[in-house]
Formats: sequence, C-alpha cells, structure tokens
Amino acid sequence: MAHRNTLVCSFFIIFLSIISSYDGLQEDPLNNYLVEEASGYDSQVYPSHYSTANEDGEYFKSLVKLRSDVLSLQTFGKVGGKSTSVRTVNVNDFGAEADGEDDTEKFEKAWKEACSSSEGANVVVPRYTYRLKPITFQGPCKSKITLQVNGAIEASDDLSDYKEDGRHWLVFDRVQNLQVEGGGTIDGNGKIWWQNSCKVDKTLPCKDAPTAITFYECQNLVVKNLKIQNAQKMHVSFEKSKNVKVSNLTVTSPEGSPNTDGIHVTGTQNIQITDSVIGTGIYPYIYRPPLQIHTMFVLNAMCMHSRMVIEGDDCISIVSGSQNVSDSYNFCYECHVHSRMFIEGDDCISIVSGSKNVQASDITCGPGHGISIGSLGVHNSEDYVSGVTVSGAKFSGTTNGVRIKTWQGGSGSARNIKFLNIKMDNVTNPIIIDQNYCDQDEPCEEQRSAVQVKNVVYKNIKGTGASEVAIKFDCSKTYPCEGILMHDVNLEREGAGTAIALCNNVKLAEMGVVSPNCP
Repeated sequence: MAHRNTLVCSFFIIFLSIISSYDGLQEDPLNNYLVEEASGYDSQVYPSHYSTANEDGEYFKSLVKLRSDVLSLQTFGKVGGKSTSVRTVNVNDFGAEADGEDDTEKFEKAWKEACSSSEGANVVVPRYTYRLKPITFQGPCKSKITLQVNGAIEASDDLSDYKEDGRHWLVFDRVQNLQVEGGGTIDGNGKIWWQNSCKVDKTLPCKDAPTAITFYECQNLVVKNLKIQNAQKMHVSFEKSKNVKVSNLTVTSPEGSPNTDGIHVTGTQNIQITDSVIGTGIYPYIYRPPLQIHTMFVLNAMCMHSRMVIEGDDCISIVSGSQNVSDSYNFCYECHVHSRMFIEGDDCISIVSGSKNVQASDITCGPGHGISIGSLGVHNSEDYVSGVTVSGAKFSGTTNGVRIKTWQGGSGSARNIKFLNIKMDNVTNPIIIDQNYCDQDEPCEEQRSAVQVKNVVYKNIKGTGASEVAIKFDCSKTYPCEGILMHDVNLEREGAGTAIALCNNVKLAEMGVVSPNCP
C-alpha cells in the first residue's frame, strides 16, 4: 500500500512538472502584450481612437486570432528547431569552390538533396565567398530545412545573367519550416545596378533591378543573425508569407544605392521583426533639366520626398533649359552646403498591401526613409494594411520617421496601427500621414477616392526634427484621417527655431503632453 502511494505521488509530481514546463514555454512578452490589449480595452477611455462597436469587435477578434497564430509560431521557433537526426549538406561536397567563379549549379544540387530529405537537413555554406547567379530554392521540401550561411554569398555582377528574370536574385519559393541563419553575409553586389539607375541619372531609362532575397509563400519561417548588404534594389522581401520571425539582421547599403529598401513586407501575415539595424544609403542626384520642364516643380518634388545635401559650389545652380524658377530657394526643408548633392536611399522597413499583424520592435534605422506603411492606392488600386505595431524604434538622420503614404484615387484602408516608444534624432519628417502622396515628375490629378487611414496611435514619441514641420497630417478631404490618438508626443526642432504641426482633414485626440499641437 505504501509502495502504491509512493507511485501515485511520483506520478502526480511528474504531471505537475509537465504542466508547469508547458506554461513556461508559452510565456512570451508579445503574447502577454496581446492579452493585455484584449483585456484592457475600454471604449470610454479612448473614444476617438476606436470606432463602432462592430468594428472594434472585429479588431479584437483579430487580436485573439493573432495570439493563436503567434502561439503556433512560438511553438515552431522553440520546439521545431533542428531535430536530433538532421542531415548535414555541405555545398562544397557538391563541387562549390568559392574561387570567384559561378557556383550556382552546385548550390542547386545541394538544395535539391536537402529538400528531398525526409529527416530534415542543414545546408552549410562554409566560411568562404561563393558567387551565384539568380537562383530559386524551390519548395515544398519533405521536412524542416536550415540554410546555415557561415561565409558569404555574393551576387553575379554580369547583367546578362539576369536576362530571364531581372527582378530577383535569391528566391525561396513555397518553403515551409525554413530557417536561414549563420552569422554570414549575403551581398547583392549592386554597384553596377545603381550606376545604371534612372534615380541616379535622369537621362537613363528606368529598368527593373533584382531584389536580393525574396521569400515567396513561405510558412513558419525564421531569418536571423545575418548581414545583408549592397542589394541591387530591395534587400529582403517577404511576399505572401505567414508566421515569420526576423531578428538580429544588419542591413546596409552605401551612398549611390537608390531604392534599396531594407525589409519589404507585402501580402504577409503574422510577422515579427526585432533587434535589427537597417541603413539604406544616400546617393548623388544628377539633374539635367530638359526643355519645357518647370525646374521649380522638379525641385519642389525632390524636396517633398528627400533631403537635399549640397556641397562645395552653388547650393543650387540653374542651367540652360530651366524655366519658371523662383528667386527664393528656401523651398526645401534643408539645404546644407558641403560638396555634392545627395538624396537618401529608401525605407528601412516598408509595409504594403495585404500585410496584417506586423510587429517591428527595437529597430535602429538610419540613414534612409524611415519606416513606411505604403505606398497604397497607386493606379487606383484597392489596398489593405492592418494590425501594425512599431515599438522601440530609433531613427537617426532619416528623411522620415514613421510614415503612412497613400495615393489619391485608391481605395481600401490602413487601420489599427500603433507607433510606440520611439526616439527621433534629427529626422526631417518625424511623423507624417500623406494621403496625397505623388512620387512622379508630373503633378498628380486630384481625385475624390482615397485609402482610408483610421485608428492610429502615436505614444511616447520623443526627439528632434531637422525641419520646422515635426508633425504633418495631410489627409483626404473626402476620406479624412479618423481615430488618430497622440499620447505623450514631444518633438523639438534641431538647433534654432520652433517645431510646428501641419494638420489638414484629420480627426484626432490628445492625451498627456503633446508638442507641437495641431492648430
């Protein structure tokens, strides 16, 4: 009898230990955050931020679903790592030589071998530099797979290698349970593309350039501990993917690298981007105005989307072919006299249509265009983005801080967005919603339709702006910005002068200390 009691007690202790371990496994700051959001909601506290009861219900239903999706992603990240019997596939065993010649075929063979393994596989890229042409790592695979980049993968700079597909270099297509890591470098080797960009030289025709890394329709994806640099165009793009964890990336491109977005998110749900440093470079702008072009308009357009840095000689010189130029050149936010004129690269993170439940935390951004939602609604398209939270970001010397940009004529919505605990340092446009975005040489036609911007929270945002305008809400007349909440926002102008807010067609509320205020 005593022996039986001892067995029962032992079984009970083991059972409690299992339950406790399981609970501990589920504990996660993001998980707790979502629980607090759902349980702490009070429509009377934030009456201007939340809309109708039905809409709010749908929003918090989506939070509950997000919690479920995040839980499955956590289980993948913590439990679904490398199994005890994974197969190691070294690219060198398939003939890769890292001698400056093309190793694409060898990587394809190694991937095929790993993808066909039913026990899981670890594809190892040793500590050498391998040169690749455009390549697709095709899925689905039979089991979990890890690409461990210990060395460097460098893109071919022969433009003829991209004749079949000028928009992609490395593509992971429909791969589930994939992990890409290793501490190595992925180098787009993009200099030849930048030199031939119409963004650098307006006399050249505009052509596509490859995205360095594309994850297309991947699920349960982990990308971590990598340096990604010198992309031909975008560095990393997540397209139509689900349950994605991105962490500890360093993404950089130097001056002379136009349109080199750091991380691009499109049509992707349940993605976390954390603890990453992103700097997309600045590039010299060569402007040779043709006849019949109003130079003042072109310069104004440049100023709306970029910061001008001009060195050495004239701050601005007007040459033959220029017309209708004002004698007042204070149209730009800033004109620093140094030695050349630069326009900054592109977004650190861009989030576009079809993206939902996007979490970006502890991101260091600069130089570049900041973190942008959009552009949305281009060519009268119907676009949707929702459930975006940017928390703990630091912006330094960027053109924008946190930005939402939509074209006139579009439809759809950007809603349920939060910008929290953000530090700005010398940022030209710290906070901006632009529903009249127009990224083209000729003026955009005024249209009534617009992408609705709704339920946006700015909380605990502090720092300095490089221009007079620290907060700009340029919203649609027919579809004004609604449910905008400013909570403890304090932005000062760098150097002399006072920061101001420009606010058109926006319905907002303020809590705590907010400076500058909308008039």
